[in-house]
Amino acid sequence: MHTTKILLAESEIPTHWYNVVADMPNPPAPYLAPNGELITPEMMGAIFPPAIIEQEMSQQRWIPIPEEVREIYRLWRPAPLFRAHRLEQMLGTPAKIYYKYEGVSPAGSHKPNSAVAQAYYNKAAGIRRLTTETGAGQWGSSIALAGSMFGLEVRVYMVKISYDQKPFRRSMMQTWGAEVIPSPSPLTASGRQILAEHPDSNGSLGIAISEAVEEAASRTDTNYALGSVLNHVLLHQTVIGLETRKQLEQVGDYPDMIFAPCGGGSNVGGMMFPFLADKAAGKNIRLVAVEPGSCPTLTRGHYAYDYGDTAGLTPLMKMYTLGHDFMPPGIHAGGLRYHGDSALVSQLYHEGLIEAVSVPQIATFEAGVMFAKAEGIIPAPESNHAIRATIDEALRCKESGEAKTLLFTLSGHGHFDMASYDKYFSGELEDFEYPKEALDAALLNLPKVSAPA
Repeated sequence: MHTTKILLAESEIPTHWYNVVADMPNPPAPYLAPNGELITPEMMGAIFPPAIIEQEMSQQRWIPIPEEVREIYRLWRPAPLFRAHRLEQMLGTPAKIYYKYEGVSPAGSHKPNSAVAQAYYNKAAGIRRLTTETGAGQWGSSIALAGSMFGLEVRVYMVKISYDQKPFRRSMMQTWGAEVIPSPSPLTASGRQILAEHPDSNGSLGIAISEAVEEAASRTDTNYALGSVLNHVLLHQTVIGLETRKQLEQVGDYPDMIFAPCGGGSNVGGMMFPFLADKAAGKNIRLVAVEPGSCPTLTRGHYAYDYGDTAGLTPLMKMYTLGHDFMPPGIHAGGLRYHGDSALVSQLYHEGLIEAVSVPQIATFEAGVMFAKAEGIIPAPESNHAIRATIDEALRCKESGEAKTLLFTLSGHGHFDMASYDKYFSGELEDFEYPKEALDAALLNLPKVSAPA
């Protein structure tokens, strides 16, 4: 069975990002300060450039992509869409399976779609340095790449467990000129506090965000860059879904279901938001975020205002959260170990426009190996979550005889994650279902605020 590779011409790289806020049934819940007052653009100016703040607050449906950003996108965009004939044959399913492959970027994932844009806007604002956090290293690699292209210094606070598990991600960042610091670190007050309380802490994305935000807020030449969660990040990622719609139109197809791995929400928003208007118009399409059972933010979290970081330095966002002091286990899908989720994704899930499922770790690696044997690409552990859910649905189609069209985002390759695959092959990986008592305890410290009328 041959592989169908659906390409677009360079001229069809999107010229605008799609802002889902313009078409949401209800306005997004506002960001709040710890005292419950509304966050103003001036407050956000301590760590973000004006153009990013404008995008974060925008209700404009289409936002132009600067030509300087599109020029760099041309290094890997438009990304290919594949029909997974061999996987369909392996499963014996009547379903059609498509995947959008974002691993063709220089950093090997979808993350540069936003990193390049953020570096551009910071450079234009006269910023010299960027700080950021990274879990698995895809975001850190991407902002290091983007920083090198725009002549910006970059310091990356990398979650300690990933710093140890994924040394070659560190090497990538250093190759592009970034400094990589294991988090929690002694360089910041928030890092020192965690180390004093938990000297052997594996770290978390929430802690790493605290360190990066703290440093950025303390220096006038430095801003903060975030790889997921915030509205402007999901906005930049919509090039994924916009391209995919055009590619499916070329072959006269349309998905019944879309799956995307979900940590902070950039992958979900990037692929699914351009299809949400169709759903609102009555199109029968299901949009499914797939998260790890060990960090079940949407499926078991609480919908409430919470901080985006551990130390409470970020604005309060209304989102599904496991509590900002939640300490996730050291699963190998490092990019999905986040206590919260995008406020936009959370609201759309809360309102029933997006679905969510959680899957166990070992089953995701099993799915990744099946996919690699069928399609040839070794997926990142994060991507394996979407693959697992897609395979499960394809097998349900096999039982029922339904010929659904399934689509998922293959968010990145797993070339720097082979140590995780080694642990899977040797039987060292474990499934971890987060206990209810731990989830309940993490929610006790949620901020007691509510949005102004």
